[in-house]
Amino acid sequence: MSDTDGPPVTSLGELLTRIAPAEGETSVSVAEILDKIGDRSFPAAILVPALILVSPVSGIPGTPTIGACIIALIVAQALLGRDHLWLPGLLTRREIGAKRLSQGLSWLRKPAGWVDRHSRDRWTILTYPPFSTLSLLSILVVVMTWPLLELLPFFTSFGAGAVSLFAIGLMIRDGLYIIAGWITVAGVLAVATAIWQGIV
Repeated sequence: MSDTDGPPVTSLGELLTRIAPAEGETSVSVAEILDKIGDRSFPAAILVPALILVSPVSGIPGTPTIGACIIALIVAQALLGRDHLWLPGLLTRREIGAKRLSQGLSWLRKPAGWVDRHSRDRWTILTYPPFSTLSLLSILVVVMTWPLLELLPFFTSFGAGAVSLFAIGLMIRDGLYIIAGWITVAGVLAVATAIWQGIV
């Protein structure tokens, strides 16, 4: 990724607008998407792949695993206190069709608008250490299950929903979304445990 120091993302609507494909583009790389939000905003960087996986795009084979790798690397760097985000070329060169990305973003705009209208500074203590560290660790636990359960796209979408809640809370400093994230994680892990026990 290039060093990008643009203004921070402050709403979901703004985030979706930034990462939308430009007219005439046929595909968009991970590097291009992340460059549009800057390499300092770790919550926004986590939120981008999570939101994409909440949408029907999660049904594309291999997408949940790639998303899990990207999010895990971002979270690891956030936990280490890095100032700038770095991802290997193996991941940043990955591309998604512009048409499919646009469809996914269009699907997300209505719920994103609802979130923006109902977000404000609440319980901000939950968005700072040590609670923010716990949120990042929770995200890491969730994404580690995606490669194992990739054949169940609905499960990835629910997990990505939990990750999105954490990232939204950290990005806009709204602790209510952090709490919602923990509640969702508990449900996702309960389902994952039941599925895994059924498999083995």
